[in-house]
Amino acid sequence: MPLTRDFKTTVRDRARRDEAYRVGLLQEALEALLDADIQTGKSLLRSHVNATIGFDGLSEALNKDPKSLMRMLSSSTNPRADNLLAIVAHLTAREGLQVHLSSTEIAP
Repeated sequence: MPLTRDFKTTVRDRARRDEAYRVGLLQEALEALLDADIQTGKSLLRSHVNATIGFDGLSEALNKDPKSLMRMLSSSTNPRADNLLAIVAHLTAREGLQVHLSSTEIAP
């Protein structure tokens, strides 16, 4: 029987030792949210939170109940934009990221 590791543990360990991976996880979450793929975006945000600050740490930073934050990023909920954006703002600031949007011309 092959040995396997828990996926969450694998992601957490890699994010803790690899800054580019950790930042990439957050960037992919933001891109998914901007592409209206809310479920993927929330899943990636949840992975980023679990791998970095944890829901208890995020709870302290945002002054919200950790269970409420977990529910916001679960697959079965539809969080309010202000709550989701507060999470994004805190995580990007914590990583030292600035989010910039650019436009591209769409061919007719």
